[in-house]
Amino acid sequence: MDLRKLKTLIDLVQNSGISELEISEGEEKIRIAKHSTASQANTYVNMPATGSAAPAAASAAVAPAPTPAIEHVPALVEGHIMKAPMVGTFYRSGAPDAAPFVEVGQTVKAGDTLCVIEAMKLMNEIEADISGVIKAIQVENGQAVEYGQPMFVIG
Repeated sequence: MDLRKLKTLIDLVQNSGISELEISEGEEKIRIAKHSTASQANTYVNMPATGSAAPAAASAAVAPAPTPAIEHVPALVEGHIMKAPMVGTFYRSGAPDAAPFVEVGQTVKAGDTLCVIEAMKLMNEIEADISGVIKAIQVENGQAVEYGQPMFVIG
């Protein structure tokens, strides 16, 4: 893959709403990811050993993409932080007219459904990984979530 095409792909990720792009061409595999928590775009290039110095030059061309990191957890709320296992859209219930799976103050067991994350037109039920009481819900219904973003505090 030539440097111009790589630069175009980097610009595409930086200037769009997408956070990650992965492309494979033959044995070449390129993954470009923009991480909002680090406030910069990272480029990962995995090319065959016979590749040239182009990947080093391409990663040096990546400019920081400032994005604000928002922390929704109040300082006083302590407990296990349940993080988003994938990128997608967060929904508190299984259907628009259905009651939310959980509310603040509700006791949950490990394996109970907490929410749904829609990713690539698939609805993924997200289950509690520990038992406890829901102390905080840090994401609004219908909000986009990133991988690793805190969603619930379970105490």
